[in-house]
Amino acid sequence: MTHIDAGADLDAGHPLPVPSVPSGGLTAAQVAERVARGEVNDVPVRSSRSLAEIVRANVFTRFNAIIGVLWLIMLVVAPIQDSLFGFVIIANTGIGIVQEWRAKQTLDSLAVIGEVRPTVRREGVAVAVATSEIVLGDLIEIGPGDKVVVDGACVEADGLEIDESLLTGEADPVVKHPGDPVMSGSFVVAGGGAFQATKVGREAYAAQLAEEASRFTLVHSELRTGISTILKYVTWMMVPTAIGLVISQLVVKEHGLKNSVARTVGGIIPMVPEGLVLLTSVAFAIGVIRLGRRQCLVQELPAIEGLARVDTVCLDKTGTLTEGGMDVTELRLLKDGDEAHVRKALGALGESDPRPNASLQAIIDAYPDSDEWRCTESLPFSSARKYSGASFSEGDGESSTWLLGAPDVLLPADDPALADTEQLNRQGLRVLLLARAARDLDDPEAARGARPAALIVLEQRLRPDAADTLRYFAEQNVHAKVISGDNAVSVSAVAAKVGLTGTAVDARRLPDDREDMARELDDATVFGRVTPQQKRDMVGALQSRGHTVAMTGDGVNDVLALKDADIGVAMGAGSEATRAVAQIVLLDNSFATLPSVVGEGRRVIGNITRVATLFLVKTAYSVLLALLVVCWQVEYPFLPRHLTLLSTLTIGVPAFFLALAPNKERARPHFVRRVMRYAIPGGAIAGTATFVTYLIARHHYTGTGSLDAETSAATLTLFLISMWVLAIIARPYTWWRVALVAAMGGAFLLVLVVPWLQHFFALKLVGVEMPWTAVGIAVAGAVALEYLWRWVGRRFPT
Repeated sequence: MTHIDAGADLDAGHPLPVPSVPSGGLTAAQVAERVARGEVNDVPVRSSRSLAEIVRANVFTRFNAIIGVLWLIMLVVAPIQDSLFGFVIIANTGIGIVQEWRAKQTLDSLAVIGEVRPTVRREGVAVAVATSEIVLGDLIEIGPGDKVVVDGACVEADGLEIDESLLTGEADPVVKHPGDPVMSGSFVVAGGGAFQATKVGREAYAAQLAEEASRFTLVHSELRTGISTILKYVTWMMVPTAIGLVISQLVVKEHGLKNSVARTVGGIIPMVPEGLVLLTSVAFAIGVIRLGRRQCLVQELPAIEGLARVDTVCLDKTGTLTEGGMDVTELRLLKDGDEAHVRKALGALGESDPRPNASLQAIIDAYPDSDEWRCTESLPFSSARKYSGASFSEGDGESSTWLLGAPDVLLPADDPALADTEQLNRQGLRVLLLARAARDLDDPEAARGARPAALIVLEQRLRPDAADTLRYFAEQNVHAKVISGDNAVSVSAVAAKVGLTGTAVDARRLPDDREDMARELDDATVFGRVTPQQKRDMVGALQSRGHTVAMTGDGVNDVLALKDADIGVAMGAGSEATRAVAQIVLLDNSFATLPSVVGEGRRVIGNITRVATLFLVKTAYSVLLALLVVCWQVEYPFLPRHLTLLSTLTIGVPAFFLALAPNKERARPHFVRRVMRYAIPGGAIAGTATFVTYLIARHHYTGTGSLDAETSAATLTLFLISMWVLAIIARPYTWWRVALVAAMGGAFLLVLVVPWLQHFFALKLVGVEMPWTAVGIAVAGAVALEYLWRWVGRRFPT
């Protein structure tokens, strides 16, 4: 792969030679010619693994290889009922493949729905095309919020400012002029223009980055990492234990070679927590499918997990608490304002911006342009400046320059107009100032000396679902912080209308020191006049205090903060750049979808933690039983069919239902520690009690040659203790959880009383004394388990 030094291209500052291109763009014949030559932006966008990769990932695993070999051995040396575990693994693998394939289809369909179509000028007409249909030499129009999708050279620029921070790390926007390079991966923050595509497909810089790291690369997942760590430890324990078990069973072969091999395999199989990986994959996949039905695109799967761990949500007011549209409710003239002149100025300002934001669109709707003024120069709005402007040639030959923006930015602190602004802001209204500039627009201090002409009062439309969503976060102990570029008092009033109360702070007064800023952020709820760089700093400050931060937004001013947040959530109707850096995109633009995402994440994490304990208790008691068998030099008490039955009834079936059950508990850290602190003592009690029952049974049935009777007694003890583990994991009880535990107990009882099932599973309780002894040992084990479980919870809280 050819390496491209983006920094060199961006920092050189030398204009590129702009190829001769007609202002109307390419013709249809030229496009067809380039397509035929393969000069198309045909980089495939992959939202997930291919079907072949899904099959490979689910079939060719370390544990499937181990179990596959053991299954083949059992098919040769033992009855088919001792090979049931192999069929279970095939079924599990099939379920995993189907669920991940369904999740892939959901992701792919949502990715197509959410895909942005760049505007390309062809034969003098601006048309929207798919990114993959752009050809070399295309003239691509760009405006605020648009992402640059291919490399090119600027051809037209009208106050065009591009943020290249995702490529260079520098947050300051770069002003572009005709001939300047435009790099894919950057995005427009102000102004507009057009550029000609000079590199497409795999030649473009962003495409080369994508070759090395897919757009949907899995970010850090504590759950996946924790399970991988557990499986690594299990492998280390399993190998020497299995070797010792094989040797001991071949030495102690009182019942023949085939029986010894079968019991050896029966000791190895339960050490493998094969269903844990499957259930994790299925839980994630079903989460993606469920969220897909709610028009939520999960661009990075562990984002479901990450949002479940969030304790602080930073909200941008516009697009989350309020809808995009606004209405002009009042025009308040100031000392230098003439109503007729002000109306013409507002109409002309609206006409001067080809891509108006929501505020300007409301002004355009209220004050249409009269066509009497001609725009000679314009300064687009940017979040950093907090104002826009334009110069006009008026109908009578005079010229004027006007600014439109935040009153507290355009006016000095002692201006009396600010008192009116403050009063309106307290009512939750948004206020813009129209002022006549005394300086040129290209002056760095264009706002200095501006003469105020009028206040434009705008009413914002509250989202009907915002109050319920914020109430949900409050109930879940997730702190909401409103971070906006608008006036802090106005934002605070809007937040209060949707039930969010707290201190409001003007971000211009926030300290630069991260630690001091973090303290302010912990104490306050609403922050106004926040610059894009400050949003990023605020996210970093919260993270420095140990908070897991989610950031929502829809505009280009949110991109830097979204990128740095633990979880970035973008609105589907937001800017392309915002959606590109977010892990989750709400395609229906509904803030009310967010609780569903949080709930889905909590369901996945909480339930996988539950069922992981079930699986690892089995691994712990299997390893302990194998070690005890090796030390006592006795036959392993179980055949594979016994442990297949136990695993199905006490782990497999219950775990599937528990993994998909509702769970609102906020995810907590230290997954491995939280699981192992219960699994190890639980497995130790289960393994010890079972082996004690087995030794007593061997003594009780001495001389009868009834290994099946000894096995049946040990199986009864292990089943009852495993059921108690299940009963603990299933808490808090609901009707269906109680029914689930009862059904598993009933199924085992059925095996004990139905003759053909007794024969199939080689289980038959002999006599009265030994079965009741097995029950008594199980009861003692359950009591010890309950006490130890509670003691561990108090002694090692997380």
